[in-house]
Amino acid sequence: MILHITSRNDWNKALDYGEYNPKLLDTEGYIHCSKPSQIIGVANHLFKGREGLVLLVIDQEKVNPEIKWEGEEQTNLYPHIYGPLNLSAVKNALDFPPSRDGTFELPE
Repeated sequence: MILHITSRNDWNKALDYGEYNPKLLDTEGYIHCSKPSQIIGVANHLFKGREGLVLLVIDQEKVNPEIKWEGEEQTNLYPHIYGPLNLSAVKNALDFPPSRDGTFELPE
Protein backbone atom coordinates (compact mmCIF):
# COMPACT_ATOMS: atom_id res chain seq x y z
CA MET A 1 0.00 0.00 0.00
CA ILE A 2 1.22 3.49 -0.89
CA LEU A 3 -0.42 6.84 -0.17
CA HIS A 4 -0.86 10.13 -2.01
CA ILE A 5 -2.28 13.48 -0.85
CA THR A 6 -4.39 15.53 -3.22
CA SER A 7 -7.19 18.06 -3.10
CA ARG A 8 -10.81 16.95 -3.04
CA ASN A 9 -11.29 19.02 -6.21
CA ASP A 10 -8.49 17.21 -8.10
CA TRP A 11 -9.82 13.84 -6.95
CA ASN A 12 -13.33 14.70 -8.13
CA LYS A 13 -11.87 15.69 -11.51
CA ALA A 14 -10.13 12.31 -11.68
CA LEU A 15 -13.40 10.52 -10.99
CA ASP A 16 -15.05 12.45 -13.83
CA TYR A 17 -12.10 11.95 -16.20
CA GLY A 18 -11.48 8.28 -15.44
CA GLU A 19 -7.85 8.58 -14.27
CA TYR A 20 -5.81 10.72 -11.89
CA ASN A 21 -3.57 12.98 -13.92
CA PRO A 22 -2.46 15.91 -11.71
CA LYS A 23 -0.70 19.01 -13.05
CA LEU A 24 2.45 17.98 -11.15
CA LEU A 25 2.75 14.97 -13.43
CA ASP A 26 3.43 17.38 -16.30
CA THR A 27 5.91 19.51 -14.37
CA GLU A 28 7.72 16.86 -12.30
CA GLY A 29 7.18 13.81 -14.48
CA TYR A 30 5.69 11.61 -11.75
CA ILE A 31 3.08 11.43 -9.00
CA HIS A 32 4.79 11.62 -5.60
CA CYS A 33 3.56 8.98 -3.17
CA SER A 34 4.66 7.84 0.27
CA LYS A 35 4.76 4.78 2.44
CA PRO A 36 2.43 4.98 5.48
CA SER A 37 5.47 5.64 7.68
CA GLN A 38 6.38 8.71 5.56
CA ILE A 39 3.02 10.31 4.87
CA ILE A 40 2.59 12.37 8.05
CA GLY A 41 6.01 13.99 7.62
CA VAL A 42 5.14 14.86 4.03
CA ALA A 43 1.70 16.18 5.01
CA ASN A 44 3.04 18.39 7.78
CA HIS A 45 5.87 19.69 5.62
CA LEU A 46 3.91 20.45 2.44
CA PHE A 47 0.27 20.84 3.49
CA LYS A 48 0.22 22.11 7.10
CA GLY A 49 -3.13 23.76 7.83
CA ARG A 50 -4.57 23.09 4.39
CA GLU A 51 -8.22 22.09 4.21
CA GLY A 52 -10.02 20.10 1.53
CA LEU A 53 -7.46 17.31 1.18
CA VAL A 54 -7.95 13.64 0.38
CA LEU A 55 -5.60 10.79 1.19
CA LEU A 56 -5.54 8.21 -1.61
CA VAL A 57 -4.84 4.66 -0.52
CA ILE A 58 -3.25 2.94 -3.51
CA ASP A 59 -2.68 -0.76 -4.16
CA GLN A 60 0.71 -0.61 -5.82
CA GLU A 61 0.19 -4.05 -7.37
CA LYS A 62 -2.69 -2.63 -9.43
CA VAL A 63 -0.96 0.55 -10.65
CA ASN A 64 -0.56 0.45 -14.44
CA PRO A 65 2.29 2.98 -14.88
CA GLU A 66 5.79 2.20 -13.66
CA ILE A 67 6.56 2.86 -9.98
CA LYS A 68 10.13 3.83 -9.12
CA TRP A 69 11.43 4.02 -5.55
CA GLU A 70 13.58 7.12 -5.43
CA GLY A 71 15.14 9.62 -3.06
CA GLU A 72 18.36 11.16 -1.89
CA GLU A 73 18.73 8.72 1.01
CA GLN A 74 18.77 5.03 0.12
CA THR A 75 17.15 4.27 3.50
CA ASN A 76 14.21 6.60 2.84
CA LEU A 77 12.98 6.06 -0.73
CA TYR A 78 9.62 7.32 -1.96
CA PRO A 79 7.37 5.61 -4.52
CA HIS A 80 6.90 7.72 -7.64
CA ILE A 81 4.26 6.82 -10.23
CA TYR A 82 5.44 7.64 -13.76
CA GLY A 83 2.17 8.23 -15.55
CA PRO A 84 -1.52 8.89 -14.93
CA LEU A 85 -2.89 6.75 -12.11
CA ASN A 86 -5.60 4.28 -13.06
CA LEU A 87 -8.56 4.60 -10.67
CA SER A 88 -8.80 0.82 -10.28
CA ALA A 89 -5.60 0.96 -8.18
CA VAL A 90 -7.15 3.37 -5.63
CA LYS A 91 -8.58 1.33 -2.78
CA ASN A 92 -9.92 4.31 -0.85
CA ALA A 93 -10.05 8.10 -0.85
CA LEU A 94 -10.17 9.33 2.74
CA ASP A 95 -10.93 12.86 3.91
CA PHE A 96 -7.67 14.21 5.32
CA PRO A 97 -8.38 17.30 7.46
CA PRO A 98 -5.71 18.94 9.61
CA SER A 99 -6.08 19.05 13.39
CA ARG A 100 -6.64 22.37 15.20
CA ASP A 101 -2.92 23.18 15.16
CA GLY A 102 -2.73 22.52 11.42
CA THR A 103 -0.84 19.23 11.65
CA PHE A 104 -2.01 15.90 10.30
CA GLU A 105 -2.56 12.42 11.69
CA LEU A 106 -3.38 9.21 9.85
CA PRO A 107 -7.14 8.66 9.63
CA GLU A 108 -8.48 5.68 11.48
